[in-house]
Amino acid sequence: MLVRVRTESVLGVSAVGVDVEVESFPGMPSTRLVGLAGGAVQEAMVRVLAAVRAIGVRLPEKRTVVNLAPADLRKDGTSYDLPIAVALLAASHELPPEALEGLHFAGELSLSGEVKPVRGALPMAIEARRAGARGLVVPAENALEAAVVQGIRVHPARHFGEIVAWARGEAPLPEQLPAPLPPGGDAALDLSDIAGQEHAKRALEVAAAGGHNLLLFGPPGSGKTMLARRLPGVLPPLAFEEALELTVVHSVAGLTRGRGLIEERPFRAPHHSISDAGLVGGSNVPRPGEISLAHHGVLFLDELTEFRRHVLDCLRQPLEDGEVTIARAGRSVRYPAQFMLVAAMNPCPCGHYGDKGRPCLCTVHELQRYRRRLSGPFLDRIDIQIDVPAVPCGLLASAGAGEPTEAVRARVARAREAQLERARTAPAGRGAHPRCNARLRGAAQRRACQPDDAGRRLLAQAVEKLGLSARAHDRILRLARTIADLEGSDALRAPHLGEAIQYRSLDRQPA
Repeated sequence: MLVRVRTESVLGVSAVGVDVEVESFPGMPSTRLVGLAGGAVQEAMVRVLAAVRAIGVRLPEKRTVVNLAPADLRKDGTSYDLPIAVALLAASHELPPEALEGLHFAGELSLSGEVKPVRGALPMAIEARRAGARGLVVPAENALEAAVVQGIRVHPARHFGEIVAWARGEAPLPEQLPAPLPPGGDAALDLSDIAGQEHAKRALEVAAAGGHNLLLFGPPGSGKTMLARRLPGVLPPLAFEEALELTVVHSVAGLTRGRGLIEERPFRAPHHSISDAGLVGGSNVPRPGEISLAHHGVLFLDELTEFRRHVLDCLRQPLEDGEVTIARAGRSVRYPAQFMLVAAMNPCPCGHYGDKGRPCLCTVHELQRYRRRLSGPFLDRIDIQIDVPAVPCGLLASAGAGEPTEAVRARVARAREAQLERARTAPAGRGAHPRCNARLRGAAQRRACQPDDAGRRLLAQAVEKLGLSARAHDRILRLARTIADLEGSDALRAPHLGEAIQYRSLDRQPA
């Protein structure tokens, strides 16, 4: 008897349907698994047969073939255990096949029959709904994330025996309801906690308003990390589409077990010893890296010059494209990576270059070698490079008296709304208009970033005097557009260009 059970295979941040076909017929007792299965899937039969014995079911001694179709798609992971087990019992007349119609299954089985969590339950639920499934059975720990998808019933399962009893009509299978939305970000981190640094706070506001990359450099203890950690609180809340994209990435990475839709913008701060695969994604079975886990959020690289140079250079393409493609033999997956890069570094090896209070002990050669740890093309992609000097002792008592995060967030939200309105009114047929100024390209940038004559002359002088690249030229225009949006100005004037140019601090320093 041929039985077909439906499941999904996760590829990148999406899923495709897979049919688990099982047929038993007379012959030498054996079980054969075919369909281009990876190592974990090949081992599935050991787990499945042990789980079946654990619930007291004895399979007939027949020759059994398990096929995972389409056969030219490589299958990896442990989510095939549950659909294989269900199909085996249906093919052996232990379960009525009609009870399985319209249902999709995904889950790992332990030897005792417990249903273990898997990666990618959310993209599986999206694909199951697209395929017209009436329900999806997943491990209980994955049920909240799968329930984010509307239009499909999600049934959590803790033990294989529960599914067998339900299919036989002996007990109901519960349905998972969507979880209530969690509260907003961490109110304990407020900009008012930072004493002084008004210039750096302004740069943080501009970066948040336009989604621009930011580099903070200054002596140890000047507040660089405190500023960076308060950036997510300044950013506007995630739109539902953004939250869904982010949750899908975290689901594929296995970070959403026991939780539903992610409502907070991520803040990822990897250690400087991270590898290129850990940062941009990879491994033999591709997994999203830190830049994708920071999608629609902040990637913070503290002690920037301690990161290996080739690791930082891996960021150059994702910073431009907003996505990363991981190519392996026989497969290629694409992960989204629209993140804000925020980095912090000391100005020199001893940390006191330019500090009026403490003299720098570094030689010219040491300083040049220190700066060469960062490549020019990498720095060229950072819109705001801001000096964060040491805070005088007299200002430290003013902590808590500055402008709160809530007031800054309100201005950022108004600027972002102006950018969204510009996107909504963009002419049709000229390409998609991005949601924030940092992503402006081509015709969209030409429409939005037309400076007045004085601004055009000022920018030309800066490019010639500082030797800026064409990329830096465009980034200054986009940054000036954000400054104008914060001011509520439709026109792009010379003062907006002047503020944007002075944020290129490293370009204005002697080599």
